[in-house]
This record gives sequence, C-alpha cells and structure tokens, in this order.
Amino acid sequence: MRDLKWKLLKSEYLFKDLWFTVRKDTCERPDGKLVTPYYVYEFPTWVNAVAITEDGKIILERQYRHGLGETHLEIPGGCVDDTDKNYEEAIARELLEETGYSFTHYEYLGKTSSNPSTNNNWMHMYLATGGKKVNEQELDDNEDIEIHLVTMDELKQLLRDNQIVQSMHVTTIMYALAKLGELKF
Repeated sequence: MRDLKWKLLKSEYLFKDLWFTVRKDTCERPDGKLVTPYYVYEFPTWVNAVAITEDGKIILERQYRHGLGETHLEIPGGCVDDTDKNYEEAIARELLEETGYSFTHYEYLGKTSSNPSTNNNWMHMYLATGGKKVNEQELDDNEDIEIHLVTMDELKQLLRDNQIVQSMHVTTIMYALAKLGELKF
C-alpha cells in the first residue's frame, strides 16, 4: 500500500483560544503536489459516556447548543482537563460535575473523531454503570443542563426518532448498546 501521509512544510496559527485554535498549513502530498492553504481546527481531547444508574436508567442531558440555535438531548461529557490523570478520571469528573452521579464501573468503548479532515482531536467513549446520585450539579458558568433519566426502550426510541442529533454522542450510544447486547450488527 502507498504511503498517503502528507508532509507538513509550514504551519501558521491564525487564532488561539482556550477551546478553539485555527491554523493554516502548507503541505506536500506524496505525489509532490502542494496543498495550501489547508485549515486545521485544534480542539482539546473530549470524553463522553452512556451513563447508567443503579436502577438501570440512562442519564441524558438537555441543553441549548448555540451553534445550531436549538435545545437537544445528549449524553454527558466534556473536555479532558490538564489536571485529569487519564481519560477515565476525566469522564468520572465530567459525570459528577454535570449530573451529580458517581459510578462504580467504567468501560472504555474506543475513540472517534468528529471530522478527521479538519479537526485534530479525539473523543474517547465510555460506558459508565452503577450510577448513584451523590451530589448536586456543579456546572461551568456557561452550562445550563437539565437531567433526564430514561429507560433503555426510551433511549432506543429517541434514536429511532432522530431526537439525539450530536453525531459523536449517537456513535457512543451505538457502541454502548452493542456492548450491552442491545444492538446487533
């Protein structure tokens, strides 16, 4: 198989902020053709989880997403912080902050990319089980999250009705359903 990797010749940052950075690259393909400009969006590493309580309910979050200008249901998750020792610690922290639940078991489901053509980060997916409410939400300043507990059948119906639109969350849900024996493919 041919090596298809591009060679990075030049990189220039156009914008840098806490959650979003844009750079302009000049690259050379293996066939010698120059690709310029090529814009790359740098984001922090993300984690999310299908979170199941002790009594078998799935925790969903309802929140406004300004990019679409709409309010939707999602699964819990967020950015990995510099203080997190690993991805599992990051998702445990995010779950506690956003939902107030602590979990007894975390199973890694893999990683996915929202758009590998332009985004440089990964999202790491988990199945968290044994959830118990131990705290109130401790939300960031820009977060306003409603918690909704649904049954497995209700979650599947939300997917069939296209009511969960965040593609990486749908991906995580599908992997979790497969792991739980609730989805065959």
